[in-house]
Amino acid sequence: MAVNGWDEVRTAYHVARLGTVSGAAQALGVHHATVIRHVDNLEASLGTKLFQRHARGYTPTEAGQDLFKVARAADDQFAQLANRIRGRGNEVTGELIITSLAILAPLLSPALAAFREEHPDVTVRFLTDERVFRLEYGEAHVAIRAGSPPDQPDNVVQKFYDQGFGLYASKDYIARHGRLDDLDDVGSHTFIGSAEDVPRASFFAWMRANIPQANVVYRVNEITAARPAILAGLGIGFSTTWAEANCEETELLFPPRPEWNSQLWLVTHVDLHRTAKVQTFVTFLKDWSRRWPVDGG
Repeated sequence: MAVNGWDEVRTAYHVARLGTVSGAAQALGVHHATVIRHVDNLEASLGTKLFQRHARGYTPTEAGQDLFKVARAADDQFAQLANRIRGRGNEVTGELIITSLAILAPLLSPALAAFREEHPDVTVRFLTDERVFRLEYGEAHVAIRAGSPPDQPDNVVQKFYDQGFGLYASKDYIARHGRLDDLDDVGSHTFIGSAEDVPRASFFAWMRANIPQANVVYRVNEITAARPAILAGLGIGFSTTWAEANCEETELLFPPRPEWNSQLWLVTHVDLHRTAKVQTFVTFLKDWSRRWPVDGG
């Protein structure tokens, strides 16, 4: 006998998730008798028990746990699809989901604040994570990514901003250890490098190849942790020109080089690229970025 449909599977998923018929009924907005009927019908269709019934509620059997995993994945994908559909309107309203590396938050936040001033009906969800969010599942409307050009199918990729990285030290470090003037002769100067054996960031890869590892005395797995270490006087490290532009605590020792810089890309899904909300935000951000430092300036 075939399974009757998604409604019954979804009902069983909520029973497994919440553990009670009443909880599932409330979550679904249906009568508790409907929940019981759906579960009974689904068990009859599958020819197996999905739950153990007891006084405290329902506990999934092994078969119920398998169904729960599949139904949870399907429910998540439906929710992500809903996000994509909501982004297809002709108005600049609703939720705008942007994903970016955490290091860019101080650079992007003023732009996002200004965008909301112009479009107060938009709610911004700003997601920072090392993982790549899947635009095809509606996890984000716009992604800002660094490094090589993203090559995921069905994505629209636009060159955005060349982020300059220089080598900086705190004034306190320079007062204690002197100023380094030659990267070919670093002497006893200390550096802040990557904790990764094979650094993904181009500037950390350069440091691993060109600076004696004995001089790299402090290592981080996230670039966001490098700047606090520079400010604390732990050593010479890489930071962005925009972060240090008005900082009175640090000095630029070596200006950005092409091999240190990080290209940023604006990425949108082809299904959402031409929507009013996405186009308005992408145009706004491109215009806003013209005030950011260029070529290490």
